[in-house]
Amino acid sequence: MTSTDGTREDRTTCAVVGGGPAGLVLGLLLARAGVRVTVLEKHADFLRDFRGDTVHPTTLAMLDDLGLGERFAALPHSRVRRVQVATDAGEAVLADFGRLPLRHPYVAMVPQWDLLTLLADAAAQEPTFDLRVRHEVTGVVREGDRATGVEYRSPDGPGRLLADLVVACDGRWSVVRRAVGLPARRFRVGFDVWWVRVPTSRRVGESLLPRLARGRAVVAIPREGYLQLAYLGPKGTDAALRARGLEAFRAEVAALVPEVADDVGRISSLDDVKHLDVRMDRLRRWHAPGVLCIGDAAHAMSPVGGVGINLAVQDAVATARLLAGPLRHGALHGPRGDRPLARVRRRRALPTAVVQAVQRVVHARVLGPALAGRLTGPPRPLVAVVRRVPALTALPAAVVGVGPRPERVPRWARRPS
Repeated sequence: MTSTDGTREDRTTCAVVGGGPAGLVLGLLLARAGVRVTVLEKHADFLRDFRGDTVHPTTLAMLDDLGLGERFAALPHSRVRRVQVATDAGEAVLADFGRLPLRHPYVAMVPQWDLLTLLADAAAQEPTFDLRVRHEVTGVVREGDRATGVEYRSPDGPGRLLADLVVACDGRWSVVRRAVGLPARRFRVGFDVWWVRVPTSRRVGESLLPRLARGRAVVAIPREGYLQLAYLGPKGTDAALRARGLEAFRAEVAALVPEVADDVGRISSLDDVKHLDVRMDRLRRWHAPGVLCIGDAAHAMSPVGGVGINLAVQDAVATARLLAGPLRHGALHGPRGDRPLARVRRRRALPTAVVQAVQRVVHARVLGPALAGRLTGPPRPLVAVVRRVPALTALPAAVVGVGPRPERVPRWARRPS
């Protein structure tokens, strides 16, 4: 269909902006509820560097309930069962997922493009689902003060997709979030992250390996054939890191993670070291008339704990459960149409605030002192406590792996494996 100004125009019930984990989970669930849903993804495919690639126990259980557990298990992946730190007295376990009564007591590390492809393929089996790649959303269509769709660029030219609801799943730099001007609370973060892979043939176990040194820190994530490293340093020092040169960076990595000291030469260039400008915030209100923000579009998370993906997926499950009925019945219009959107924030605001509070404590008590040169190892009282009472390692595992309010897949979306 072509509008009066010559722009391509068509309609759906729910327009989901962003084909990441939150967007595709929401699209799949709504489609299984019989809602016409269109996901717009600006890239041509999912083959991008997602860095963390964590799939948490609650997300693994969700995949089981969706009938996708066996297909996911067939993907090449590694499993992180513990968070383990080096001390003067040897290794100490800080978080042990094996102590949790879960179907999957571990965090799976899988290239995120494989997870997204799995979700997109499953959603494509639903007749009301439509994924449009190479569709970059550029703005919001409005009627008065209400959003009634999105504008986009595609290989076929500009267009408009009209919808009863626009859901922003397009991350911390969300175009939709900026377009509607939702107010946010921002938190100071004093560090950035540099991601790099170190190929290695060594087996480095099934533990996350956080390491602290004076003025720097690293988290080593074991993967099949390589370590994925998150190197932490003071915010605003990317230029200084690159000015020190490749050899200096290799030496710092080798000192922090001696297990791969012989492999750091495989970091071939500082172009392979990807800088992430860490931000943390959350919206004070997640919705405007005709628009809802979830995932990083609603709450940008610190990389601490790798929990951003898990929270985004949980947002998507809650959103589908709360909005599938109103979307099917056209109940989002009228003076009370925003009430279902407000319920999503009420459901998900508390777990978001709790996780961000925990992250800010870690920033203040561990990362800040380490990057300022005042801390060169894990806090000794913490290590002493978990060694004396190992069962306490279940608590941080639950915060990271489950979260304060895990969501369950609605019955109408479940399928046998």
